[in-house]
Amino acid sequence: MAQAMRRQSSISLFATDGKPHPLQDALLAVTLVLGAVAFVTAFFHNLHLLSSWTGLIGILTGAYGQFISVTTRERFALIIGLGASAIGFYLGMAHGGLFGG
Repeated sequence: MAQAMRRQSSISLFATDGKPHPLQDALLAVTLVLGAVAFVTAFFHNLHLLSSWTGLIGILTGAYGQFISVTTRERFALIIGLGASAIGFYLGMAHGGLFGG
């Protein structure tokens, strides 16, 4: 049971296994930023191009991030970004779509 009592020397926000994950962290940051932009701009009817494109790109980066994620913290934050991106994408599509309309 010595493994269960192992002390963590460094606590990271993204990596709970103590190893760096630069690609996963970058995808996480991009997904969260794109999700926030898509979510906020989705509530403005005339910004449907921005919300739909950022939402679509956020969904794609979040899905790839989920595919290669290593830790639970990464997956949790990616789901938040994916949800915001999806809401922004769908509302942007309802307001006019990817190419205007």
